[in-house]
Amino acid sequence: MAEHARWQQLQRNVDTLWNRAWDRHLRLAVTGLARSGKTAFVTSLVEQLESAGFEARLPHWQVLQRGRFLGAQQVLQTNAHIPSFAYKQAQASLRHDPPVWPEPTKILSEIRIELRFRSQHFLRQKLGNDVCRLYLDIVDYPGEWLLDLPLLDLNYQSWSELIRSQLIQPERRKIAGRWLQHVSGWQSEDNAEARVDDVIHAAELYTAYLHQCRSVLGLQSIQPGRFVLPGEFAGAPLLQFVPWTGDFPAHSASKNSLFHLMESRYESYKEHVVRQFYREHFSGFDRQIVLVDCLHGLMAGEAAILDLQDTLNRILKSFQYGQNGWWRRLFSPRIDKLLFVATKADHVTPEQHPSLLKLLKEIVQGGIANARFEGIELENMVMAAIKSSEYHQVNYEGRSLTVLHGCDLQNHEIALFPGQIPDHIPDPSFWQNKSLQIPVLRPPVTQGVHTHIRLDQALEFLLGDKMA
Repeated sequence: MAEHARWQQLQRNVDTLWNRAWDRHLRLAVTGLARSGKTAFVTSLVEQLESAGFEARLPHWQVLQRGRFLGAQQVLQTNAHIPSFAYKQAQASLRHDPPVWPEPTKILSEIRIELRFRSQHFLRQKLGNDVCRLYLDIVDYPGEWLLDLPLLDLNYQSWSELIRSQLIQPERRKIAGRWLQHVSGWQSEDNAEARVDDVIHAAELYTAYLHQCRSVLGLQSIQPGRFVLPGEFAGAPLLQFVPWTGDFPAHSASKNSLFHLMESRYESYKEHVVRQFYREHFSGFDRQIVLVDCLHGLMAGEAAILDLQDTLNRILKSFQYGQNGWWRRLFSPRIDKLLFVATKADHVTPEQHPSLLKLLKEIVQGGIANARFEGIELENMVMAAIKSSEYHQVNYEGRSLTVLHGCDLQNHEIALFPGQIPDHIPDPSFWQNKSLQIPVLRPPVTQGVHTHIRLDQALEFLLGDKMA
């Protein structure tokens, strides 16, 4: 049986190489920080593909509108060691009574879709061999794991200095109090064995600080990301270290010292968690969609939106961008199309979408500049993978006003005008007189295919040229 399984895996690998050689395989990275909507996007994308030509409304997807699309089905994925994306469970959550959003991404997962279509190439049509296949691998992974990619360019001292620079902010320093007090007496040459229990407790306090950075301050730049979502590394010593807050040693720390223990565990974390994850999963993407929740940043405050901008632009430097010829497709693939998306477009009224788009461009301007420099095709978009609101016109003080209508997470109906979305990162006066009321909405009740905002345009940008 084991021999048969290995033979099947070899066949799948050969098939993948063949499809890549003929440009019939695409690996899509769904990138976004925590709660940016990755799970909802993947679920909706698969649902729309499976329903294309039936219930799905995809007017901007040209292969469908021109009658060349034949259908899409989920098929066995090539990477048998990667968990399958929980599509059925996510659908069940959205069909629940009342509907709830699918569980956030906690592990790396993948789903493979086979798309069939008729080629528009004249010669293939004349030969009667115009049915083509495109295998789409959609890769989903926790946003927390993304936060570690910049660590590859930092040694332990550099990373410690970065964290220390963040603690200049009074809000961060306040919630870091217990961790900072616990390590305040540490000296670089302290005996490591005598401090083992202290180190474990320090890591617990530092992890609690990271959780509070997110829950209290609304920040995204929490490192190491596996501290808050450890997965299979829970309890491992390589998750038991903290940034160094005392004086750095003047020379190389001795092998039995506390500083050497912290440094070696940090390097082990980089090698066995970050670098391994990067090699196995980040080096083979062809297309990328970056989901950005700009609205959360606006509601959380000035520090949160500036942190979002800085975090995203540092993460995007870790991806490989460039043109994909046939040789590179086979052996060294690079991302040749990049789509930035401001998610949750259904949480604001339609006339606010242009401002939201401008805000998105400013937040990810570092990533845009990097992609343009590499000469790849990129686009920016405002989108909702699943539309959870309706819009109504009301008369307010003698003028017509568009309001959102939907249900909040407690299943209460709400109707409100969320306010004016700024078209740039706001100046300090905005935060003093902030008037935004952006709701958190639950999914809509529906038995059919979910409606969306511009998901078809995203499909056309990401897949259109591969389905000619």
